[in-house]
Amino acid sequence: MTELSGKEIKDLEEAKTKWEEESYSEKEARRSFKNLSDIEIERLYTPLHLKDFNYMEQLGFPGQYPFTRGAYPNMYRGRLWTMRQFAGFGTAEQTNKRYKFLLENGQTGLSVAFSLHTIYGYEATDERALGEIGKEGVSIDTLKDMEILFDGIDLSKISTSMTINGPASILLAMYIAVAEKQGHSPDQLRGTIQNDILKEYIAQKSWIFPPEQSMRLIVDTIEYCTRYVPQWYTISISGYHIREAGATAVQELAFTLADGFAYVEAAMERGLNVDDFAPRLSFFFNAHNNFFEEICKYRAARRIWARHMKEKYGAKKLESMRLRFHTQTAGVSLTAQEPENNIVRVTLQALAAVLGGTQSLHTNSHDEALCLPTEKAVKIALRTQQIIAHESGVIDTVDPLAGSYYVEWLTNKMEEEAEKYFDKIENLGGVIPAIKANFFQKEIANASYKYQQEVENGERIIVGVNQFKLREPCSVPILKIDEEVAKKQIERLIEVKSQRDNSAVKRALEDLKRAAMGEENLMPYILKAVKTYASIGEIINQLKEVFGTYQEDSIF
Repeated sequence: MTELSGKEIKDLEEAKTKWEEESYSEKEARRSFKNLSDIEIERLYTPLHLKDFNYMEQLGFPGQYPFTRGAYPNMYRGRLWTMRQFAGFGTAEQTNKRYKFLLENGQTGLSVAFSLHTIYGYEATDERALGEIGKEGVSIDTLKDMEILFDGIDLSKISTSMTINGPASILLAMYIAVAEKQGHSPDQLRGTIQNDILKEYIAQKSWIFPPEQSMRLIVDTIEYCTRYVPQWYTISISGYHIREAGATAVQELAFTLADGFAYVEAAMERGLNVDDFAPRLSFFFNAHNNFFEEICKYRAARRIWARHMKEKYGAKKLESMRLRFHTQTAGVSLTAQEPENNIVRVTLQALAAVLGGTQSLHTNSHDEALCLPTEKAVKIALRTQQIIAHESGVIDTVDPLAGSYYVEWLTNKMEEEAEKYFDKIENLGGVIPAIKANFFQKEIANASYKYQQEVENGERIIVGVNQFKLREPCSVPILKIDEEVAKKQIERLIEVKSQRDNSAVKRALEDLKRAAMGEENLMPYILKAVKTYASIGEIINQLKEVFGTYQEDSIF
């Protein structure tokens, strides 16, 4: 950015005023142009919008503080983002087959979607699991399921992301146990566990324990992995689900980073050194429809995180200040009407993620508003990433949009708006008190309602939904999960329980319960229980007896 002299600024102001007067009569499509965060967008951006802009302080160079221009110096010139398609359905065998299909077609990392009963820590035999087994993700009850899930896949050579929160420590223990059975030590493992319980209370609602006890488990995983699984990202601090619940881009940015700061503070209160654990914190953002808003959100996120980690939390290592993130295109933006249109939406969203500097990317399949993706649909989604990577040319230079008056102004604006939210959260006493006061929930509900009103009033056009509608019936093939999946899963769970050493299971669960009543790190006890083939449900029930459960105060 070139700094202007006083005379140049004055000349530019005069020229712009003249241009505005001359073009005043030009008609525009509507009175107001606002992005999805309700930020008014002007007709034109010039150096006047960046009068106090300091290149080195606000941009710098890729891979250097404040990381606005990218997490690494070479970005995609050195290494492409990980193409990590989210997948999981039915039984472990079915999902294992899908993983191998994706890997054969060029996917470079795995991402596990779990069944709803697994997410809530219920066994397949629990009546609360009825009708849900394998419908939204892969059904996992014991270590046996995890062994089948990764059968024939060398865990020392692949990076795996697991989208699980309440029972995250248990699934991580299972993954470690499977790797050890394959002959690999935990320090060889690479991947991410979502493990972000705060956003569950804020948006997704799949919590189990009260917030304070949940935070203990998360800090236990941070502490354990820092020592024994050093390549593992211990949390994927997730704005994705906050956005899917109806938040704006600014809310997603602010609430996600606020959660991140809360985890940093909790780990430091445990006595951990920020530079020991912070490099293994990662983020997970949404890529929605407003192209430039999304790009600026990612750039602002890197700068905010770097500044707070350095100035507030005293981080010394660049790795502790370097925000790395996975992106998923916006599931909430997919339409059941004319589902092929979703291919275009996903392409633009994925391109925004790449131009914003993502380290990992999932592209949604066009049929996901109707069902779990078919093989053909998921292959198109993967090919979308591959075409962007190898045919578009956007990887040739780092942060190609830097220096755009609009991009830099909007990046600054989103940072400014996020800081306002941080102040509000701090005034409420922090993230957990703000959750209990329903602050986040109300903000998201209001934003979601406003957006829906704009769609219904025609203020925001959704192609094929409220304009340009066709009345042709949907002809997209639907993937259906057979009810036999539930029967097979229940049979396997019963078989595992009949063949394991139940005395060893009982001892391991009792040891876990005693440890939970004290202050020890629970990961070694969970790992021991998992290796006896104790089920997720059995482990969760032991912890419930000590921690209790959580019920949210309704805001409606």
